[in-house]
Amino acid sequence: MKVFILAGEASGDRLGAALMDGLKRLAQVEFHGIGGPLMQAEGLQSLFPMDELSVMGITEVLPKYRHLKRRIRQTAEAVLAERPDVLITIDSPDFSLRVAALVKAAGDIRTVHYVAPSVWAWRAGRAARMAKVIDHVLALLPFEPPYMQAAGMECDFVGHPVVAEPQASDAQIAEFRARHDLGDAPILLVLPGSRKGEVARLGPIFGAALGPVLARHPDLRLVVPTTAHVAPLLREVVKGWPAPPVIIDPSDMKSDAYKIEKMCAFGVATGALAASGTVSLELAASETPMVITYDVSWISRQIIAALLKIDTLTLVNLVSETRAVPECNGKECTPPQIAAALLKMLDAPGAQHEAMELTMQRLGKGGDAPGLRAARAVLKGLGR
Repeated sequence: MKVFILAGEASGDRLGAALMDGLKRLAQVEFHGIGGPLMQAEGLQSLFPMDELSVMGITEVLPKYRHLKRRIRQTAEAVLAERPDVLITIDSPDFSLRVAALVKAAGDIRTVHYVAPSVWAWRAGRAARMAKVIDHVLALLPFEPPYMQAAGMECDFVGHPVVAEPQASDAQIAEFRARHDLGDAPILLVLPGSRKGEVARLGPIFGAALGPVLARHPDLRLVVPTTAHVAPLLREVVKGWPAPPVIIDPSDMKSDAYKIEKMCAFGVATGALAASGTVSLELAASETPMVITYDVSWISRQIIAALLKIDTLTLVNLVSETRAVPECNGKECTPPQIAAALLKMLDAPGAQHEAMELTMQRLGKGGDAPGLRAARAVLKGLGR
């Protein structure tokens, strides 16, 4: 069986790796496509570096539009040359769906998109447009299939791989503390994003917000996991922070070693400050209370704010149907407001526990691994 699979950012790389592992358990598979280090560890040779696609925001995309357009055509041509049994695109809809459109226009290759568009949040018309080029959707959230089916696509809720990820043991956490000379200090995990644009925008804001927090909690230590392509920029950004963080950089680590380091960083943390995204589910899985924040350029902010249909961007809040996790997004993404939210969270870290536990249950914790469920759904759609 030949599968062309592509992802455009770190969260998609995790989803893709879990799906690839599931497919390998159930079938003999040959993979082609685009992915990051986790997908490459599962046997993918990436057509080009995945981080070229990690761009978000309207004004952020425009300067790279011609290059992205070339990559879209190159990818579609590679799919058509390989003639796979299925094209699986993972999130990154601005790239993925354009590739799928070119592939569909030139042939009858089956298309599967992993991660349903958040039509329940904004731009409801995306589902109907997507149905023109996508046959089957793999949904991460339990309430999404009806939206996709109403637009004419097959859709399976497969859960989220975060519920199957291992958590750090007490022994591993103790070794992590010793390895980074953290003693028994409380730890604040700081996660300014997996894209260079996010780190450049949010990093200085996070640094300014941390000043009042460290003044109130002088024994607090900062730990920052990052990605290889973002690490050089991050090291420059944190020079302006009020205290030097421990940076978990995968550049000189094997994939398995970095997984353990990141797992321990999440497990050891007293709390976290994080850019909005899938990371909120990772924090919930490790039972780490959090403050979530996000911002884009002023123009992107105005357009997105006008289209939003929900009052929270945090997946834990959405899945648990609570507003337990505090947010500082858009115009509220300021150092004073973030600092205030962090201090309140550190004073009452248990306030989010029930919402985090409910989120994990609703995403499939305790059942089959979501990557395996996703693989079964793909094979079912192919009649295998």
